[in-house]
Amino acid sequence: MYSNRSTSVSSLSPRFAPTPLALLLALAFAVDIAHADAPEPSADVAADAQALRRVEVSGKSASTIRQPGDRNELSLKPTALPGAVQHLSEEDIAATNIGRDISNVFRRVPGVLANNIDQGETGNGFRMRGFATQGTHGADTAVYVDGVPQNVPSSQGGAGHGPVFLEWLVGDLIGGIDVVKGPISALYGDQNRAGAVDIRTRDGGAATPSSLGVSVERYGLRRATLVLSSTFGGASDNASGSAFLGGMPKIDSLLVADLYRNDGYRRDSRTDRDTVFWKLGTRIGDARYSLRFTRYVADFAAAGYLLLPDLEKGLDPRSTQANTPGFGNARRSSLVLNRAPAEGDAGWYGTAYAERFDRTRGITSNATTHIVGVDHRNIFGGRLLQNFRLGEDAAIAIGAEARADRGDASRRIFVNRLPTANYVNAQDLDLLTYGVFAQAQWRPVRDLKLSAGARYDRFDYDIDNLKLPAASTDYRKGVLTPKLGASWSVLPALELFANVAQGMRSPAAEQISSSGATGPLGASGGVISPVAPSKVRSYDLGFTTAPLAGWTASGTAYYIQNDDEITGQPDGSFKSVGDTTRQGVELETRWQIAASTSVYASLGRILEAKVNNPAVNTGAKLSVPGRQLKGGVQHRFALGAGRMTLNADAYYISGIPYYVGTPATQEREMPVYTRYDLRATYDWASMQATLYAVFQPHRYGTEIAYGSAAGLMLSPVPSSTVGASLKVFF
Repeated sequence: MYSNRSTSVSSLSPRFAPTPLALLLALAFAVDIAHADAPEPSADVAADAQALRRVEVSGKSASTIRQPGDRNELSLKPTALPGAVQHLSEEDIAATNIGRDISNVFRRVPGVLANNIDQGETGNGFRMRGFATQGTHGADTAVYVDGVPQNVPSSQGGAGHGPVFLEWLVGDLIGGIDVVKGPISALYGDQNRAGAVDIRTRDGGAATPSSLGVSVERYGLRRATLVLSSTFGGASDNASGSAFLGGMPKIDSLLVADLYRNDGYRRDSRTDRDTVFWKLGTRIGDARYSLRFTRYVADFAAAGYLLLPDLEKGLDPRSTQANTPGFGNARRSSLVLNRAPAEGDAGWYGTAYAERFDRTRGITSNATTHIVGVDHRNIFGGRLLQNFRLGEDAAIAIGAEARADRGDASRRIFVNRLPTANYVNAQDLDLLTYGVFAQAQWRPVRDLKLSAGARYDRFDYDIDNLKLPAASTDYRKGVLTPKLGASWSVLPALELFANVAQGMRSPAAEQISSSGATGPLGASGGVISPVAPSKVRSYDLGFTTAPLAGWTASGTAYYIQNDDEITGQPDGSFKSVGDTTRQGVELETRWQIAASTSVYASLGRILEAKVNNPAVNTGAKLSVPGRQLKGGVQHRFALGAGRMTLNADAYYISGIPYYVGTPATQEREMPVYTRYDLRATYDWASMQATLYAVFQPHRYGTEIAYGSAAGLMLSPVPSSTVGASLKVFF
């Protein structure tokens, strides 16, 4: 359907030309409509009022605002953990300027820097608590969607070990997100060092309205999203209903089809993406089952990075690195089955999944050369969990999970778009991860809850090193990560919490079986490093208070120690000898001024993020933001026959160190970055119209940058962007 190519914008074919996937979407549309059992409007309600009601339903979800006492609840919900957890509801997501990057849903989360690196479909960086998604350090944040881990181990087509690829997600299909700060939850495994992100997709039927939306944005973004939500089967009062369908259990269907075309701000950049998501859900007995299928196809060209010294000398920020764009494509097909209790959260939970994952990324090295990374994976896994309630004041969840990741990962040198015989690395991977976990909660007295948990994860890897066969090896190691915490409702308006927990990250395949210098397949030599999984110990102390009606404030101080960071050695081996420290504070306040108006503000301050014993000729500080400020206001009011919602958000980051020179020990600080988002949404009858704008006024300011010997490499962003969308509900 797509090929690896570099094409000027003017020569591209029409963006919405029919494709086989588009025909599949049309067929799915027809089948869904044929089986729909849409409810009739009541006789005493006008048709236009009925449509407006459906628009209102789409914005309803659990409150984002944490209240004192939330952590005292006996629940599997992340918000009941004795730690800092931020909940994002459907309403939060709908009121956010997502635009080109699904990572924007995290814009309002205190202390989080989330973004795509603007080089095509290359994953979604998630920096939190002094951890960074750069190089072999991986994501360090465990991300799950519907119970399925999204981190890809030992990726070569993305951004190192454990990157997360969320580009297939569409805002309209997300039902809720919880961001868990720190490794306090035993329910999340590999990469859970900075914390975890739990994303849940929406259900069909009455839970989600059907809609058709189109949007456009400056610099060539066009998007069309179809949401078809219906219910079929079950007992039917409609005389014309199918007897066959009437004998089936009631099934809720949600189909989301998204066509995305983006020319990009930078010249020679573009992204074409097609996504189809289909979820069926039903209740059988005391359980709720869902089955979802996802198909995602993307093709992109990337403008690469530019040197800050060159920009300061007058280089056009829309230029392409070395006048040679990068390129890539991605294909994902996944099937996910879930089971959960239909009422409450006591009982059995189950997840089973299978996925085909293919990704290619060509990174520009110079005017003639690309390093082309490739992943071809078959991924299978599942999880079982039972949550027991032990009376009124205790509960324990016990579970097990496993994941098999099999396929190839390589990086190869291309010259003039043609492959050479030289590889950076090439491995055939058979990666099996499995483990058991338990999480218990107990209220010895009414206002005090104690929490304890533990995980034991095992890594059974078989690595066939195609580049250096002598380095082929197996790997058999396990890791135990305990968790302990408490929350105390001191007063009705004040809750305190504390925790100490360990989290871990598996070693990358390249750290176990090194690939040496660039060269051909089947070369001699190679080093095997029996490194242990990297663990952190995290300490949290925090509070939530509601001193006045409608006003809440919360804060957390954290200290994280990592005594076995995996670091490279001069002989090409890796050892678990690193020692890193991270500490900081986060503060947030929210005020519901009136039913129609609310404001929020947060501060994230990293006091220390450093390598305590850095390698020779390298700097000690980690490239993470020392200061983050976020704030915003939302106001709603009636306007004519409809309702207007206004949002304004501001975002500021600074204090990000980096190093230049040879050796790389000359410390610098990245330019300050600010972003202002404005959004106006008007709901009327069955329509929703939105105008939005994004301003990023600091010259050379960007979230996307890293230090190099020659200076800061960055991906420039436009100083302003405007967009509009129109959605019709039906």
